[in-house]
Amino acid sequence: MTEPKLSAAEAQALAEATAEAMWSRDRAAQALGMKIVRVQPGKALLTMAVRSDMVNGHHICHGGMIFTLADTAFAYACNSYNKNTVASACHIDFLAPAKEGDLLEAEAIEQSASGRTGVYDITVRVAGGKTVALFRGKSYRINGEVIAGLQAAD
Repeated sequence: MTEPKLSAAEAQALAEATAEAMWSRDRAAQALGMKIVRVQPGKALLTMAVRSDMVNGHHICHGGMIFTLADTAFAYACNSYNKNTVASACHIDFLAPAKEGDLLEAEAIEQSASGRTGVYDITVRVAGGKTVALFRGKSYRINGEVIAGLQAAD
């Protein structure tokens, strides 16, 4: 049985409700000071300020922090349809350093979604400036919904 298609407004409302539900349980993103700027079906934009406790021995942002921001944007984008989705693989290329005090933006965009799998590209940049990293995530849909009982689109 196929589910009815949602209107654009319904799909947007579902993406926002799903993000709100995920955020309420996302202690890691909250602890790192991430902020959700926007979520749309298959897309997400998050920010994170680079704090002093996020820099490494070279006094630049630790790559793991940049990866975590990109991975979090990926999670909000691929779960925006209210279908539990996890990463099956990811890859990151670091292009430039980020420094303490920089505000990083991670923009996730769905490139493909078919069946249980998807591909998402995430660009991490200093707000209004240089690209810091390119991340590609491959998703896999598992059983269940982020918010049980809410309508999800196929």
